Amino acid sequence: MLRLQRCRDCGTAIHYPRRWCPKCWSTGLDHFDARGTGVVISYTIVHQSPFEAFDSHTPYVLAIVQLDEGPTMLTNIIGPGAMKVAIGDPVRVRFEHRNGWTVVPQFERVRKKRQQKAPGSSK
Repeated sequence: MLRLQRCRDCGTAIHYPRRWCPKCWSTGLDHFDARGTGVVISYTIVHQSPFEAFDSHTPYVLAIVQLDEGPTMLTNIIGPGAMKVAIGDPVRVRFEHRNGWTVVPQFERVRKKRQQKAPGSSK
């Protein structure tokens, strides 16, 4: 479950975790379960890894996802079709287990639903 903070005073959803609200500076913050869905607002495909340890992972997609609740996250796009990512693609969170104890939120593309034609419609 993806968890975010929310300000009790102004209602702002917050990511990354902080001690005070970046909008109203209140320290009255709670955590809540986010939907774990959003949209890609920027991305790049990394072909040359910054560290030797990541060489086997290239190419990979590094993206900024705007969550449905408002905040943005820097993340990876994973799964089938990751290399075909586009700005505006809907995505959902998937958690990747690393080193046996770390869990990292990653996102995968969500197939867009086709709009069905209305009965009797020619378009």
